[in-house]
Amino acid sequence: MKQSNLDKTDVSRLKKLGVTSYLDLALLLPKSYENSFLNQTPALNQKNTIQVKVIRSTYSPKALSLRFYCQTWDEEIGGVIFSAKPYHRAMFKVGSELSINGKVEWQNGRLSIIQPLIITELNKLTPKYKTSLQNKTVIGLMDKYLSVAKLQEEGLREEEAEIIYSLHKPSVQKAIELERGYSEKILHVIKFVEIYNYLKILKKKKIFFESKNQLNSDESEFVNSLPFTLTKDQKKAIIDIKKDFNSQKATRRIVMGDVGCGKTMVILASVMMCIPKKAVLMAPTTILANQIFEEAKKFLPLHVRVGLVVQSSSKKEDLNAFDFIVGTHALLYRELPEFDLVMIDEQHRFGTKQRELINQLSVIESKHPHFIQFSATPIPRTMSMIQSELIDFSFIKETPFEKDIDTKIIHKNDFKKLIEHIKAEIKEERQTIIIYPLVEESEVIEYQSIDEGRSFWEKNFENVYVTYGADKNKEQVLEDFRKSGNVLIATTVVEVGISLPRLSTIVIVGAERLGLASLHQLRGRVSRNGLKGYCFLYTNQLESKRLEDFSTCKDGFEIAELDLRYRKGGDVLGGTRQSGEKFEFYDLEEDILREAKKRLGA
Repeated sequence: MKQSNLDKTDVSRLKKLGVTSYLDLALLLPKSYENSFLNQTPALNQKNTIQVKVIRSTYSPKALSLRFYCQTWDEEIGGVIFSAKPYHRAMFKVGSELSINGKVEWQNGRLSIIQPLIITELNKLTPKYKTSLQNKTVIGLMDKYLSVAKLQEEGLREEEAEIIYSLHKPSVQKAIELERGYSEKILHVIKFVEIYNYLKILKKKKIFFESKNQLNSDESEFVNSLPFTLTKDQKKAIIDIKKDFNSQKATRRIVMGDVGCGKTMVILASVMMCIPKKAVLMAPTTILANQIFEEAKKFLPLHVRVGLVVQSSSKKEDLNAFDFIVGTHALLYRELPEFDLVMIDEQHRFGTKQRELINQLSVIESKHPHFIQFSATPIPRTMSMIQSELIDFSFIKETPFEKDIDTKIIHKNDFKKLIEHIKAEIKEERQTIIIYPLVEESEVIEYQSIDEGRSFWEKNFENVYVTYGADKNKEQVLEDFRKSGNVLIATTVVEVGISLPRLSTIVIVGAERLGLASLHQLRGRVSRNGLKGYCFLYTNQLESKRLEDFSTCKDGFEIAELDLRYRKGGDVLGGTRQSGEKFEFYDLEEDILREAKKRLGA
C-alpha cells in the first residue's frame, strides 16, 4: 500500500487503524451486519427488519415493555428493551410508525422482538466495524481501497481473496449466515491470511548487515581434543554457525537449547572459529560469567588468552591482551578491543537495548560483528518457525548426560517423608534447594514466605543458606552454598545460571503459581552431571492436570508447547513487533503456518 497512491486524509485514518497494507485492511473484519431489508415473513431466532406501529408502551427502570402491530405480517408482536433509558420511552411513543430491527423469537404464544433498534434507512446491508474511527469512515476506506485484485497483488489466491473480500460485502443471506459464525472454510482462510500477513511483515523487518570479516578458522582440532564426544545437536549447531561465519552477511542467530544441553561447548567452538580475531561473551550474572570463564580456561588451547570482566574487575587491565573476553553487563562500561564475534548467554535475561548496545560497540563503517544469542529457555516449535523470518535458529535438544529426575506432586501430608528424603540426601553429601514464592509474608498468597519458613530449616539442618532477588550478596551466597551448603532457601533467583554438581533435590512451594517453562528451568538445576535427581512440586491444590502433565514430561521443547496450550496462545509473539502481536483467529496451527511460509518462499 504505497502512501503516494492514498488520499492525504486517508493516510492519517489508516495509521490510526494500524493499517499498512491491503491485507491489514482486509483483516479489519466486521463484527456484525445491520440488515435493513424488510422481512416479508418472520425469520425466527435471527434479526428481522419490519415496519410497525407502537400500540402499547409500559416503562419501568428495569425494562421498557412494548406491543407493536406489523401490517406486513398481520401480527401483534411483543417487544422489550432491557435497562431502558428515558429516551427509549420518547423514541417508542404509542402511535409512532417505525422501522425496527432486532432478534425475533417465539415467546409465551406470540412473536417477540428483543432489544429493537430504530432503522432510518431501509433496504441496505451495513457492516459494523469496531474501531477508533466512525463506522461510515471505515466503510468509506473499504470502498475506496479494498478489492479482490489488490488482495491478489498481496499474494492471495483468487478464491482466498474473494472469500476475505466477501466478508466486507456479503449478500443479505450470506450476512445472516455470518452472524451465526464463520464456516470452517472461511475460518481457515482468515487464519491463513493472518499468519501470512504477519510473516510478510517480519520478512520486511529482517535486516542484513555486511560482516566485518569472514571467520573461517578450523575448530575441529579443538572439538577432537575434548575429553567427551559432542552430541549430534551440538555438532549441528556448530555446522550452522560455521556456515554463517563464512558468509558476507553478519550472523544473527539464536542457539536454543534445553536445560543442561551443553551450550558452553558450542560457545567455545565458535571462539575457535573466530581466532585470530577476537570474541566477546556477555552473561547475565557474575556467577555465570565466572563459570564460562573457568570452562574456557579449562578446555580452550593454551594459546587462546581468556579474560574476565565483571563489576569487581580492575579497570586498569589491558583487554587488548585477550582473544576471548567473558563478562557481565560491566563490559558495556569498558574500553573493549575491536572484536568480530559477540555472544550473549541467557539472552532473555537482557533487555533489547543491552543486547544491541554490546553488538554496536564494534560496528565499523556499517560493518557488523557476527552476533549469536544463547538461551536455555526453549520456545514452542511453532513460535520459532514464525520468528525464523526475523532471525536464524539452531536447536540443541540432546543432553550430554541422560537426566534421571523423578518429579512428584506433594501436599502437606507428605512433608514428613520430604524431610526424611532431604536428610538422607545430605548424608550422601548431596544438596537441596527450597524455592519459596515470595520473601515476606503476604495476606494474598496462601503459602509461607522465606521469612516465615527459614527458621524451621535453620533449626533442623546445618549449613543452611538464604537468598532472593533483591539480596545484594546473592551471588556470593550461591557460591558459598555451592562449596559447603546443605540446604538453600531461595526464590526463583536460581532459575537460570549457577551449576551445582551436588544438587540432587529441588522443592518448589506453590508450584501451580509458576509457568511450566519456569518449573522446567528450576527442575533443570538438579542432575546436571547425571546425578539422580528429585523435583517436588508442593501445592495446596488437591488436583492439577497442568502439574500432572508437567511431572510426566522432561523435554523442554514439549513443555514449551504444553505451556502454550495451557495459556491458550494469547500475546505469544510480544517482542517480535514493537507493539506485540495478538492473533484474533490464528492459533499456531503448523499446517497453516507451513503453507504460508511456502507461499512466501521461506
